Amino acid sequence: MVLKRKWLSVASTAALVSVACVFGSPAIAADAGHSGYVKPHITHAKYGLMRLVVPLTTDNVKVQGKKLRNIQNGLDAARDWGGKFKVKVVLYAKGLSLLENPAPAFKTEIDKLRSQGVRFEICNNSLREQNVNFHSLYGVKDADIVPSGFAEVVYLQQKRGYSVDPVN
Repeated sequence: MVLKRKWLSVASTAALVSVACVFGSPAIAADAGHSGYVKPHITHAKYGLMRLVVPLTTDNVKVQGKKLRNIQNGLDAARDWGGKFKVKVVLYAKGLSLLENPAPAFKTEIDKLRSQGVRFEICNNSLREQNVNFHSLYGVKDADIVPSGFAEVVYLQQKRGYSVDPVN
């Protein structure tokens, strides 16, 4: 009985996908090369110019890696869907650790993001509080230092039209 129900469920799903593919439903049509892949279907205007500030306050390398991937994915999507992303990553508190002797894979990602215009800004308060010389941080120049990372995020949101990435 359980086997019969599972078979019916699989058959019903397959029928729905077949019908959706025949009628061109972009939300269900699967890409032959990717199991479960859904082709994006944009129904609004092209992305245009978007501004995002990404506060980074953690030394958790999994979160840091996720942030770098999310930024790259956003840049790719904007490019593919008629837009451009201006992204600033503001590092403060433990977030400075991203640029303190980063692993080679992170260096590659950081370099790639910088080459696409992503700015990494460093909190001067955090530098002082943690007794970190900004020259020791990967690729940081004096122009990358902001007075307060926390205040910079608010400034970019309120005065410069940036959206804030809420996940940290």
